Amino acid sequence: MTKPAPEREFRTASHLPRERLYGPESLPGAEVIGQPGAYPFTRGLHASGYRGRLWTMRQYAGFGTAAESNRRYRYLLEQGTTGLSVAFDLPTQIGYDSDDPQALGEVGKVGVAIDSLEDMETLFDAIPLDQVSTSMTINATAAILLALYVALARRRGIPEAALSGTVQNDILKEYVARGTWIYPPAPSMRLVTDLFAYCQTSVPNWNSISISGYHIREAGATAPQELAFTFANALEYVRAAKSAGLDPDRFGERLSFFFACHSDFLEEVAKFRCARRLWARLMKERFDVRNPKAQQCRFHVQTGGVTLTAQQPDNNVVRVALQTLAAALGGCQSLHTNGRDEALALPTRASARLALRTQQVVAHESGVAETVDPLGGSYAIEAATGALESEALRLIDQIEARGGALAAIERGDVQREIQESAYRYQRQVESGERVIVGVNRFQEEGEEPPGDILRIDAEVERAQVARVRALRARRNPGPWRAALAALEAKARTGENLVPAMVDAVLAWATVGEIATRLRGVFGEHRETLVR
Repeated sequence: MTKPAPEREFRTASHLPRERLYGPESLPGAEVIGQPGAYPFTRGLHASGYRGRLWTMRQYAGFGTAAESNRRYRYLLEQGTTGLSVAFDLPTQIGYDSDDPQALGEVGKVGVAIDSLEDMETLFDAIPLDQVSTSMTINATAAILLALYVALARRRGIPEAALSGTVQNDILKEYVARGTWIYPPAPSMRLVTDLFAYCQTSVPNWNSISISGYHIREAGATAPQELAFTFANALEYVRAAKSAGLDPDRFGERLSFFFACHSDFLEEVAKFRCARRLWARLMKERFDVRNPKAQQCRFHVQTGGVTLTAQQPDNNVVRVALQTLAAALGGCQSLHTNGRDEALALPTRASARLALRTQQVVAHESGVAETVDPLGGSYAIEAATGALESEALRLIDQIEARGGALAAIERGDVQREIQESAYRYQRQVESGERVIVGVNRFQEEGEEPPGDILRIDAEVERAQVARVRALRARRNPGPWRAALAALEAKARTGENLVPAMVDAVLAWATVGEIATRLRGVFGEHRETLVR
């Protein structure tokens, strides 16, 4: 009799054990799984799941000038997008105007260039701000961009209370995973909590932060590290808000999260279920939050950018579809799907449409939105949910025991762990242990790159530079100078800076001018070197 071949060891994408078979013993108690719409929200935030309302299809877009991006937004809305998500160029993200020498060569390249209220008016031309939910991926200059949005609403006669959307405003992850910081951590945290307080009183339907695990995952973190480092940052924000006099039972309702979805299907579904349960427990047990809405982990998902390949880009359509299905089965509140060509450039209009259609097919043709948490109770899913929770909680407690996320970031602890995970992943790809179709297996010789990729013309930068210089030449210098002086004076005290920023942008101060004034007060951050 032939002996069966020995089974090799299988592990998840995050290197957690994956058993050959799961059974009834893998299920936790019924109270841990819970019911949809009830604490600890493992099975979803709403009792009806997507039966009453689908997730928001929020396609991330922005490139070139405000006018070009406005055309893309209006096109996406015509195609069925239900929320906007704004990508800003690097100068806007780090507080430089388009004519600053530091901005040379980067204007409009990875997002839209926004220098002033004039640009904001163009960006949202013919888009009803009181009817469309807008998300803005912006951090170091988050308060300035929100001020521009509020100022635009005022000029249109729209009440601030009618605005809905999210501003990312998650500066801690910039220090560990993305790099678009300006100021040192302490004043940066002040700007975060100033925005919290302003939104609570003036823009009550706005999510004042989107605490991002996406960029942490993209930098090389595993799934449990993505959860742990995101929630460790979130605990830091909650403590900072409490210190600023805000009540977590109230401001907790406006906290939101942002996660990646990679291709290990079962692990990703479990990760989203774990995120809800773990955050609910953290808010209840560590901050005594009793308001169920303030216990809820509401999150946006973006399919995994680093999973996309420049080789055989059509394979990315399959990857994105798989990740879309995982996000839907995991119960996300909103979703962005990447374009097939994003490993090469910003997506073309056709790629953006196909990415949106992927969501629409899953939502309307697959049937998965018609049953609440359809994978709930699966032996494998429940076991994976528990394993992720245990590992993420271990990492969180480790960070908390050493002084919290801010201290860990300043020491370089979090950066080091992410780098080690990224290195291990790359070694697995290079050795062939981890198969990437079209990259280290199933390659094609003589493959030609697609010709229809989006290219940003150099004329974009010249036009934007001319635009911001023309604005400066025609504005009234008196109100502009007074508004910037008032902003600087408040920065030197403990007053909330967001109202002064709104006044400044209404006086036609630019993003770069406001950021420069604050640099003079707060200084600039220098990166922690990790060895």
